[in-house]
Amino acid sequence: MSAPNDIPTPPKSLTHRDYTVGWICALPKEKAASKAMLDAIHDDLLPPDRDPYTYTLGSIGNHNVVIACLPEIGTNSAASLITQMSNTFPSIRFCLMVGIGGGIPPQVRLGDIVVSKPSGPFPGVVQWDLGKSEEAGFKRTGALDRPPKALLTALVDLQMSHDLQGTKIPTYMKEMEERYPKTVGKYTWSPRLRDPLLLSGRYEPEGRDMPSMPDLDNGDEQPREPEIHYGLIASGNQVIKDRDVRDQINKDLGGQVLCLEMEAAGLMNNFPCIVIRGICDYADAGKNKDWQEYAAALAAAFAKELLQHVQPVDVAKERPIKDVLLQQG
Repeated sequence: MSAPNDIPTPPKSLTHRDYTVGWICALPKEKAASKAMLDAIHDDLLPPDRDPYTYTLGSIGNHNVVIACLPEIGTNSAASLITQMSNTFPSIRFCLMVGIGGGIPPQVRLGDIVVSKPSGPFPGVVQWDLGKSEEAGFKRTGALDRPPKALLTALVDLQMSHDLQGTKIPTYMKEMEERYPKTVGKYTWSPRLRDPLLLSGRYEPEGRDMPSMPDLDNGDEQPREPEIHYGLIASGNQVIKDRDVRDQINKDLGGQVLCLEMEAAGLMNNFPCIVIRGICDYADAGKNKDWQEYAAALAAAFAKELLQHVQPVDVAKERPIKDVLLQQG
C-alpha cells in the first residue's frame, strides 16, 4: 500500500537483530567474491564501540546476511571473529565459512567445490594438527561438529535439485560478470587457468569427462562445470605445500579427506557452521595464486545457491549462536 500522495512507503529500516546468517571469509578476495553474490547490499549499521571488525550487510533470497573477513589467517582468528559477530548481531543462527582451499587429487580437481559434511566416523571438519598421543597413536581432538539441521536439510534439497536440474552456479557467475565488469577474467573463467595435473599427465581422474576440459591448444575459453564434493575437510594452522605431507594427512584420516584449509577447525565443537571451499591448488610444491579468485567466486556462488534452499522457518528454529557460545562458556 502506498503512502498519501502516492509516495511509496520506505522499507522498514533494519537493525542488528534482523540478520540471521553469518558469512566468514579469510581473505579480502574471498570477501569481494562473496559481496558480488549478494542480491542486495544494505546500508552499514554502527557497530558497538568494542567491536573491531567491519561488516558487509546484504541479502540473498529471504535471508539477511552479514559478511566479515578475518584480520589474519588461522583457526584462532576465526573463533574470535565468530564470538564478536554473534554479540553484535544477536539473531545469527549459523555461519557459512566461504573461500578457497587445497584439493586432494585425483578425486578433487582445480575449480571444484568441497562442502563439509560428516563422513564415516568423522565430523565435517577435523583439525589435523591438534590432538594428544595415546597408546594406539595420535588421537585428534579438534573438530567442528555436524552442521545444524536447517543446513543439512537444505543440502539434501540442493543435491536433489542438482540431480534433476543441474546447478545454478554458472548463472550466478554470469550475473556477477554483468554487475561487476572488473571481475571478468579474474574472478571469472580465463583460459590462463591451467590444471597442472592434466598438463603433466600424472593423473587420469576416474569418472571424469575429460573432453569437458577447455582445449588449451585450440583456445577454447569455456570452463567445465565444477564438480561438487561433500565430505571431510582437514584444517590446520600451517600452510601445506608438500605432496607427501598432504598425502600423509589424508592417510591418517582414513583416506577420506577432500580438502585442506586453515580456518574452520578453530571453531568450537557443536558450533552451527558449514564450510564451503573452492579448490585453487593441490597443496603441493606447485601451489600458487592463479586460481584463487575464480575458486573464491565458485565457492561464493555455491553458498548463494545453498541459501536459496534454506527455509527461513527452519532458521528461526535454530538457537542463536550467541546462546550456543554462552552455554559452552
